[in-house]
This record gives sequence, C-alpha cells and structure tokens, in this order.
Amino acid sequence: METDKASADKPSAELAKFVPDHHETYLLSLDSTKDQYAIGFFTNEHLKLPGAYWCISALNLLNMLESRRKDEMIEFIQKCQTESGGIGGNIDHDAHITCSLYSVLILSQYDALDSIDTEAVAKFIAGLQKEDGSFSGDSRFSYAAISCLTLLNRLDLIDVTKARDFVLRCNNIDGAFGAVPDAESHAAYTFCCIGALAILGDLDLVDMENLGIWLSQRQTLQGGFNGRPEKLPDVCYSWWIMSTCYMIDRADLIDLPALERYILN
Repeated sequence: METDKASADKPSAELAKFVPDHHETYLLSLDSTKDQYAIGFFTNEHLKLPGAYWCISALNLLNMLESRRKDEMIEFIQKCQTESGGIGGNIDHDAHITCSLYSVLILSQYDALDSIDTEAVAKFIAGLQKEDGSFSGDSRFSYAAISCLTLLNRLDLIDVTKARDFVLRCNNIDGAFGAVPDAESHAAYTFCCIGALAILGDLDLVDMENLGIWLSQRQTLQGGFNGRPEKLPDVCYSWWIMSTCYMIDRADLIDLPALERYILN
C-alpha cells in the first residue's frame, strides 16, 4: 500500500526547466527567413512589427535586450509610419491601431519615442473613435487606443467617457467581457477591457468577485487556462488571464504551481 501511495504521489513527468539562453536563441532567430519565395516569408509579412514587439518585450523581460538592433528597429518603424500618421505591420502596409500601439511600446523600451511623429500617431488613433465610443467597433481596439494615447499623454484627443462606456457595455452577466456588447465572454477581450478600465481608473465599476470567479473557472485540469468555457487550454491564456487576475487583485484564486507545471511541460 505504501508503494502504491508513493507511486500515486509521484508526478507523471519531471518538471521541465526554464532555460533563458535557449529562449534568447529562439527569439533572435525568428526573423531569419530571408528567402522571399519561402511560404513563411509571405504568411508572416503582415506580422513583422507585431512579432518584433513580442520578441523585444520577451528579451527585455529576460534582461537580454540591451541595445541590440535598436537602430535597425527604429528605422523599420519609421518606414512603417504612413501619411495617415498611423503605423502598419510592415513597410508599405496600411496603418493599423494595434500596430501603432506596438510601435509606441517598442520605442518606449528603447527610450526612442522621439524618433517618430507621435502627434500624428495620436491624431490617427483619435480619428478612429466612433460615435458609440468604440474604436473600429471592437473592445480590443479600445484597449489599444486608450493604452497608446496614455503613453503619448494625449487622452485629451478622445471622448474618454464614451470610450469607457463602450467598454462597460461589453460586460456580461458572468462578469467577463466580449468583443462587442452582447458578444460571448472571452479571456483575451476581458484582458483588454479590464486593462482599458484600469488605465482610466475605473475598475471600481467592475464586479470583481463575479469576474474573479469566471477567470478562476478558466483553469483546467491540466493546469492551463482556456479562453472560454468547454475549450481546451492554450498557453497564451496564461498571459491574458493571469494579467487580468493581478489587475483586479484575484491572483489568489489561481493554482499557480499547476499553471507553472503546464507552462513548463
């Protein structure tokens, strides 16, 4: 019986180790495809700037960013800024609100915001606000707009009350948020809405207890999170959900060791 108990208590697999140097090598190799005829060259073309943001931020978190490729990155972003003032995902691509935010976030990490026309970026984003307060009608873009304009100190360009009220209309009875009013609750949209409200200082308008329960219920038996009920876990939701839990001070509802095992294994 003792043998059986010991066997039952033993983890099914040894916990993998986090090796920062391996991540550094991987991150620095992501844009190594130079063959213009390779399928990856075409499928990833519009994701070059977003990919740069995630890579640079990861390297920064690993304390491995330093100033590597700083000048190259600044020049690339400058070339991605369009006549509209906004910034596209690659050179000669249409400007997009999310890519504009990514650009501001990248340049902020390099302390180089003055290398682009930030006023033009701010006016581009402000010009996307609709009568209902949204930006292009999606709560993800509400977060992008509010976050970017806050970093640029130009929230004065938009109707902040309308922007906040649109986000609040995306709140559902389960406590979480969807892409638009009356849409299904989803973890990524919930992060965006809570992030926007946190920036605006309006988290007191959210039912923290109800939302905390919904977020904690996204943790599956595998330890990872799903984005909505009855879905399989995906490691990306480790970011969306845990970030939201910390913003509303509900991280204690999550089994952190189980989440760590899921991420590492």
